Amino acid sequence: MTKKVLFVLTSRDQYDDGTPTGLWLEEASEPYNILTESGVDVDLVSINGGEVPIDPNSTQNDELNKYSDFVEKIKQLSSLDDVNVDNYDAVYLPGGHGTVFDYAHNQKLAAILAQFKGEGKYISSVCHGPSAFVGAKDNDGNFLVDGVTLTSFTDDEERTMKLDEKVPFLTQTELENQGAKFVADDNFSVHVEKDGQFITGQNPQSSVAIGEALRDALK
Repeated sequence: MTKKVLFVLTSRDQYDDGTPTGLWLEEASEPYNILTESGVDVDLVSINGGEVPIDPNSTQNDELNKYSDFVEKIKQLSSLDDVNVDNYDAVYLPGGHGTVFDYAHNQKLAAILAQFKGEGKYISSVCHGPSAFVGAKDNDGNFLVDGVTLTSFTDDEERTMKLDEKVPFLTQTELENQGAKFVADDNFSVHVEKDGQFITGQNPQSSVAIGEALRDALK
């Protein structure tokens, strides 16, 4: 039976000061290509539906052409309202700084993630995507990631990029505050953590590795 993965993408197109942000294109495109080329079905939705904003910083090296097929696919998406968790074997949450604004403390997304966790399905995410776990609780009322070994874009990486003052929180710190066993590798190095049903990657450099890890887990 064909495996199915749900990709949830950000709908947020700017920081509070108006600077453009959105989805980090590679973090969605590479795993999408890896999964679909291995025969996995992938459905794409965004927080609010419609066209997904792409962080312009993620398209500086001709990525719009490299990932043109994927860019076309995200011009008109359904929203979280249309998601039925029963249809999927895994959820994948790519990053981009848009996610720290519309993934975190999102009750609708948290409820979807709680159902994935409760049913033992894979929850995979990379870079700022784990901001979806911030504020999220499982069906027992505990923080979704309490006791889970994971990674995300680190506080040091955020400071190195000089974006720590532009985000509403530091993802690593928030996940640690909610009981996650956070593992940080060297800045901007390929790093994936696997803990049961959780598969997480640290940064954009981990985009291929997270796609391969989720593909292999679904085999």
